[in-house]
Amino acid sequence: MLDFRERIKKGVIIADGAMGTMLYSLGVPKGHCYDELNLSNPDIVKTVHRSYVAAGAELVETNTFGANRFILERYYNLGKKVRDINYRGAKIAREVAGDGIIIGGSVGPITRPYESAIKLSKEERRDIFREQITPLLDGGVDIIIFETMAGVEEIKDAIFALQKLYGDFPFIAQFSFMDDGKTLLGVDGVNAARELKGVEIMGANCGSGPKGIYSALKRMGCVTDAVLSAQPNAGYPGFVYGRFLYPATPSYFAEYARRFVDIGVTIIGGCCGTTPEHIRAIKESVSEMKPKPRKIATIRAPVEKVSEEVEVVTQLKKKLQKGFVYTMEIDPPRGGIVERELAGARLFKKVGGDAINIADNPMAKLRMSALPLAYLIKRETGLECILHFTCRDRNILALQSELLGAAALGINNILALTGDPPSVGDYPFAVAVFEITAKELVETIGSINHGYDRLGNPLAGRTNLFVGIASPIRNVDPDRIWEKINLGAGFIQTQPVFDIELLRKFISFNFGIPVIAGLLPLHSIRQAEYFANEVPGMYIPEEIIERMKNGESGICIAKELLKEIRKTYQGVCIMPQGRYEIVKELMGEEVSI
Repeated sequence: MLDFRERIKKGVIIADGAMGTMLYSLGVPKGHCYDELNLSNPDIVKTVHRSYVAAGAELVETNTFGANRFILERYYNLGKKVRDINYRGAKIAREVAGDGIIIGGSVGPITRPYESAIKLSKEERRDIFREQITPLLDGGVDIIIFETMAGVEEIKDAIFALQKLYGDFPFIAQFSFMDDGKTLLGVDGVNAARELKGVEIMGANCGSGPKGIYSALKRMGCVTDAVLSAQPNAGYPGFVYGRFLYPATPSYFAEYARRFVDIGVTIIGGCCGTTPEHIRAIKESVSEMKPKPRKIATIRAPVEKVSEEVEVVTQLKKKLQKGFVYTMEIDPPRGGIVERELAGARLFKKVGGDAINIADNPMAKLRMSALPLAYLIKRETGLECILHFTCRDRNILALQSELLGAAALGINNILALTGDPPSVGDYPFAVAVFEITAKELVETIGSINHGYDRLGNPLAGRTNLFVGIASPIRNVDPDRIWEKINLGAGFIQTQPVFDIELLRKFISFNFGIPVIAGLLPLHSIRQAEYFANEVPGMYIPEEIIERMKNGESGICIAKELLKEIRKTYQGVCIMPQGRYEIVKELMGEEVSI
């Protein structure tokens, strides 16, 4: 094993480039667990290592970036192979590189920002890091490289795990900064450097191209005397003819390599999109250079913005605070003709309705987009709309884009939902997105109401979105509801209610925000039996089934439930299933027309 600390005193060290990019170019499909190739196809991993050594890399990273238990468990049966994958990763790199090359054990973050709703404790994170680091050390790496980190606490847990195992074993702590100089979790380079005071080697990789990494390291270098490392991406990728392509050329990298050395960077390599050609260009460009000394200066870290309270005001919110609110659910049409839905909304307004719920492809069946229908109903009738908004069909980018669009159109009441899976609908083969959960959607809406996107980037103004959440009426999990309320949920809308006792039990939780109860008038005993036996989450007591078998109408039962709802709840959502004329009969005794 090389003495890394002695080697670093001699000047610039050329690190290797992307492992994933090279494996992808060699035919390994995107989505395959690249770390697992250490076991199933070690020769392809060796090919990549050899190409970087031949290009002049003096530091080669193991193919273990995502080889921690939390990530590997996403793949069938790989969570049990943490030790094997990491140990073999270290041995493969050493076998190819020999004793004259530094072997860096690659350790990536346990979780990727916003990829998972699972929250791990500090102890769990440390255990997971320790599981990965141990076989890398046993396999003979010279240094551990913690890379692509977004949060300070996670990188501190990784360092803690290493130091518990092996005292002062050398490591590099690298954050992933975007073009704005911050990580995805909003960590600025200056704050990162100050938080890691005393760390020997720190730097940046991935995130952005050479320009963004250069800016971040220039700021970091002014507040720390640590050795600096830089491993930027080859710019941002484009998807061309079915392949991911990165724009930054080797000559562009060579130019920036000289600039890195000029600001005192010692370790220079590449990350996503870089190839042996990029590393060869870096080697040729800086082989005769030495890192310039840095002067520690006083730089003010960006002041963290204090999250001020933002008052969201909509007509629906005002009505819920003052009295009982009537809403009606309308499913968008299976086509582009909306006259029937508009007529239903006009009728509902005539009988005293307050707002229209617009469903979002309920039961994952194809219908018109909910947003344009909400806009048309509001424009034609003046009624406020509650836009159902699911996580099923949109990624984080599209979710935020459409929320901003809804706000611009004056559709300011949002019901945040997970959404029915495509498997239950008429396109069961459609790919579900579900990139975030309904809870994270509530959090996102709270963020844009404050004028920032989900990553903390400033927006042009704030939105005024009044967000509600859905809840079953039976088997309620109050903790999940409280979590959403704490993130900014302003009202609750329940699934259809058929049991008065469940109504009373739900309200006893005292959630402190208005509750709108779902009310679905049954139109036949056959429908009642279908809902009771085949629709997930729908609970219809046997007593209701018997009453309908004995000839009692669904409207009579609905009227009885409505009277109870009015006693205890702040509103009702009538679900006529396209039979809009029944609202006159249902509401005639309750609301003066």
